[in-house]
Amino acid sequence: MAAQRRDGPPRGAPLPAEGDEGLFSQSWFPICLAEELEPGAVLGVPFLDGRVAVFRGDDGDARVLSAFCPHLGADLGVGDVVDGVLRCAFHHWRFDGAGRCVATGIGDPPPSGAALFSYPVAEKFGLIWAFNGETPLWELPDFPVPENELVVRTLALEEEFPVDPWVLCCNTPDVQHIKALHGITFDGGDPEAEWTDHSMLYDFQGLHKGGEVIDNRVGIYGTSLYYQSTDFAGRWFGFLAPFGLPAPGRVKTYFVVAARRDLGPPEEVEAYLDFVVDLERQIVMEDERIMRTIRFRPGTLTKSDRLLGNFFRYLRRYPRAHPAAGFMR
Repeated sequence: MAAQRRDGPPRGAPLPAEGDEGLFSQSWFPICLAEELEPGAVLGVPFLDGRVAVFRGDDGDARVLSAFCPHLGADLGVGDVVDGVLRCAFHHWRFDGAGRCVATGIGDPPPSGAALFSYPVAEKFGLIWAFNGETPLWELPDFPVPENELVVRTLALEEEFPVDPWVLCCNTPDVQHIKALHGITFDGGDPEAEWTDHSMLYDFQGLHKGGEVIDNRVGIYGTSLYYQSTDFAGRWFGFLAPFGLPAPGRVKTYFVVAARRDLGPPEEVEAYLDFVVDLERQIVMEDERIMRTIRFRPGTLTKSDRLLGNFFRYLRRYPRAHPAAGFMR
């Protein structure tokens, strides 16, 4: 008797992994905490498929440069800052914030091709960010409360996850996951999203799993930044989860939490920020064992996955590049 044929489950078109064909999402990625970058210090940080060197110039602005010296490949992350420029530890070649070699250690003229890739940089919410591209395609978002009226706390989580940042971002349009895993209920039907080429946002009201009334605006910017503005049981907080990309298939997560300065005395504001951090950590803990073992791919979807399916289309269209490819390794 012939063996019965079993077809596998239907699968959607694959999603481009970070590093596929040597390309990465053109998104803002957090590189390090701003407080880690003291004047005169240099940090070497893994990024994309290579490494970057981060330092502050004499003007106090952060720079993010490809880390390997074009002379013999020394890691500039172990260099130092001299007269406001980055100096290689090996032969003392010097590079300015634009990545140009401005001097060699023994006085030879800098070769015309001696340069580093200089990433577009932003310093915001206590983080140093780099954009993977020649020019940023979108700006980092703001909270609906003016910055001078906020108390902001930023921290780096120790855990790294073995997935690309966009895999974590898929949790946001995954309405089934929000309801089933996190126990959040929605008033009315599933939300409709607002889409741009580089973001998706939606609003919903409902109940947190503890029964607290919530009024949320959540979404994704690029492929690496989760955004949330929430009224939680009558008190507002803002939350960002920026996802770093230390290597293909790896995520480093940061938390940015914000509360209104006029919420109460400083100790009350700090206590509320503690509460928000704990609330968001609980969400991460619920996701953790799944994200450590998942082989993420679009599969058999249901009507509740309409928003998620649209996000898959967003990811397939999202611009990808690697302008620093020749500098990073």
